[in-house]
Amino acid sequence: MEGGSFIVEGWRPGPDAPASGWQSIFSVYAGDNDVPPMLGTYTVENSRLVFRPRFEPSPSIRLRAVFRPPSGSPVEAVFEPKHAKAAPSTRVEHVYPSTDLLPANQLKFYIHFSAPMSRGEAWQRIKLLDGQGVPVELPFLEIEQELWDRDYRRLTVLFDPGRIKRGLYSLEEAGPALEENRRYTLVIDSGWRDARGVPLTGEYRKAFSVGPALRSAVEPARWKIHAPPPESTDALRVQFDRPMDAALSTRLLTVQRNGVPVLGTPSLAEMETEWRFVPSQPWTEGEYTIVVDTFLEDLAGNRVGRPFDVDVFEQVTKRVEKSSVSLPFRIRR
Repeated sequence: MEGGSFIVEGWRPGPDAPASGWQSIFSVYAGDNDVPPMLGTYTVENSRLVFRPRFEPSPSIRLRAVFRPPSGSPVEAVFEPKHAKAAPSTRVEHVYPSTDLLPANQLKFYIHFSAPMSRGEAWQRIKLLDGQGVPVELPFLEIEQELWDRDYRRLTVLFDPGRIKRGLYSLEEAGPALEENRRYTLVIDSGWRDARGVPLTGEYRKAFSVGPALRSAVEPARWKIHAPPPESTDALRVQFDRPMDAALSTRLLTVQRNGVPVLGTPSLAEMETEWRFVPSQPWTEGEYTIVVDTFLEDLAGNRVGRPFDVDVFEQVTKRVEKSSVSLPFRIRR
């Protein structure tokens, strides 16, 4: 490794790349475990194969270069991070849902960290324990491409849908990941490293109980709207009839007046059973509308007008064709 480039010496490459590309012969990986190779450009310079990454890797990340010659065994080189030993400071800030009573067909967790995290470690660091402290076998959908937000501070962890939807083989064969009337604990290992390569400040645990499965569509008509007084910036409050998806609820509900969006800040409260909207300017008297995107989900993945799980022996008799649902309300003295 020289000046940020990775070089293969002692092997004479031809002037042209092989049919499968230089990456099939020489790849560089940032981080551990099964991560995709880094993007970049390849050149042949002075009989040496040179790889230059598109983005400069962080000095705190462990790098691994693998050379696979057309004949012979692969050659691997590891470049350890060069940084002073930093003290742990990153922690798990919150896990959504906030409630400690989840439906048996719970669809996902959102894990929020206080700083950017490393990739490729999730399935080593996250465990689900039953009431006796025994790990539940493969409760989550362990996909290779971990579901991070763009800042690598929020990870979406999906339960295996095959162990949620009725009538599927994995549910019948392995059973549900969560069973009604039982307790579980989500455990996040303190050894999980942040983007600096430093472990978390400590282990995180979320204990919860499991209630009945929730298999009905979301119905905004059942919500209660609490309008604020005019000439104030008090929050508009919407009480849901069930806890809703934390990430989607702050994005898929908007307030409009005469078809024009009202600027303001949404938030959730009461364990995701209440949506609040604080306007940027004081409310004025008149008619308003809350616009609900039909992609909004509850904790079990049920959407507006459409349940996530439809039994193979059932038929869906009612579907919402609109992309949004409108809830009118009035602000008055």
